Amino acid sequence: MSDKIFDGLDVSRETFERLETYVRSVQNWNPKINLVSRNSLSNIWERHILDSAQVYRLAAQFDTWVDIGSGGGFPGMVCAIMAIEDAPGAQFTLIESDQRKAAFLRSVARECGVKCAVLSKRIEMVDPMSADILSARALSDLGRLLSFCDRHLGKSGTALLPKGASWKKEVEDARKEWNFTYEPITSLTEPQAVILRIKGVSRG
Repeated sequence: MSDKIFDGLDVSRETFERLETYVRSVQNWNPKINLVSRNSLSNIWERHILDSAQVYRLAAQFDTWVDIGSGGGFPGMVCAIMAIEDAPGAQFTLIESDQRKAAFLRSVARECGVKCAVLSKRIEMVDPMSADILSARALSDLGRLLSFCDRHLGKSGTALLPKGASWKKEVEDARKEWNFTYEPITSLTEPQAVILRIKGVSRG
């Protein structure tokens, strides 16, 4: 991989090598279980790794991180890999109901030396997690995501939710049912997109 990508990630050589192992696993498994779109596979570092790494950079100090609808592990597995050196005592939980994708995530965790729990259950069936950080990428509209935050985020926890160009409409619609504070941070990989940093979720 190019030095440009390495510099853009701003990680140690050891973390970068773990991410390379992860990328190879995605490329090997993708034809069987469609972890990412075929079009984005050729641009996986920018579209998925860098996009997930920026979510990790927005997290304040944490002990527990829950990633919901983890799919191929973006951003959850990327964040867990980056935390091996930055926050070695943190507990990561990835929730993915698809059994094949959950098997992939467990395989990647072993290959990359990541200590994380992978729960192959529906998000609403998992006992409340009281997470410090909750993340989700390309899973659902904001209103539904906030229902998952309400269940799994600790009282003082923070949700980090990447959203596309229509994020303002999603916030407006979610306000009809939910109370929350939010801060939009412009995405480094897509100027029209943001990561919403959300706190204080409660039903309106």
